[in-house]
Amino acid sequence: MPLFVLTHREPRAVEAHPSYTYVTDGIESAVDQAKAAAGERDVSVMGSAPVQECPRAGLLDELNLHIVPVLLGGGVRLLDHLGPDAIELECTSVVEAPGVTHVSYQVLRPARRSSA
Repeated sequence: MPLFVLTHREPRAVEAHPSYTYVTDGIESAVDQAKAAAGERDVSVMGSAPVQECPRAGLLDELNLHIVPVLLGGGVRLLDHLGPDAIELECTSVVEAPGVTHVSYQVLRPARRSSA
């Protein structure tokens, strides 16, 4: 499965992983490349910064959260810095399992995609 890594600079050849494509020109490009590679399949975005960038760019159509009952004292908030516009969600699925709850939302009104 191809992996696209959003980064500010491409790693040196000796550090690079051969199955990764390093994308340095923004979230829109990374998602566009991943969608082209995926064809009809879904594209997943991971990591707090890319997940925060997708709704701001209008690139989020579904949000899947996997909630574990542990409160951490620090770290990066996953859904921080989303911008001033509200993003309406509709819950489509809740699955409880031992030690985790999986919640899926459909995005009803995403933030506008940038024109740049």
